[in-house]
Amino acid sequence: MKLVVATENKDKLKEIEGYLYCLPVTLIPQSAFNVPKAREIGLSFVENAIIKARLAAKYSDLPSIADDSGLAVDALGGAPGIYSARYAGNDARAEDNIKKLLSAISTLSGEERRARFYCAIAFVRHYNDPIPIICQAQWEGRLLTKPVGTNGFGYDPIFFIPNLNCTAAELDAKHKNQISHRAKALHEFTEKLKLIYPQIVHAKQGKE
Repeated sequence: MKLVVATENKDKLKEIEGYLYCLPVTLIPQSAFNVPKAREIGLSFVENAIIKARLAAKYSDLPSIADDSGLAVDALGGAPGIYSARYAGNDARAEDNIKKLLSAISTLSGEERRARFYCAIAFVRHYNDPIPIICQAQWEGRLLTKPVGTNGFGYDPIFFIPNLNCTAAELDAKHKNQISHRAKALHEFTEKLKLIYPQIVHAKQGKE
């Protein structure tokens, strides 16, 4: 089964590939079909994920999966939220976004620095699919005062996981792909995908 991954983010693509490698599906980046950049005009992660999945399906004429994710800080009313990737501007780098966020929460301490990564996965069988698969998950943590760690991407260096006593950027890819918000959403997605395409289960069992 061929499945288009609707993202231009190479780090996200790598994480999705790392999680779905065990399924008998061929993942194809949307760049192979010259899919234009989606206009993320939704007001929620779910809406934007659906927009991206439908656009990729329209141009590829194949089933498509899209991820929309970001960081939500309670004390900031959920910001940066759906604007996480462009918090400091449309062409902002991760370092710019982190710098702006740390400035916004500079006077906060303790529980006031609670935050969570949120992920919404949308899957459509075709462009006009009336019942897309939607999977959502979150990852609880707390924000540090400065970046720590060199792995991961985005806000990972300031996202501290209390029970592991480290940041998301200090985790190796294998560990992160077991516990992150995206990992949880992708796990739910694979289970739902098996219900729609039973042949995936049989094909996987045949390889074992």
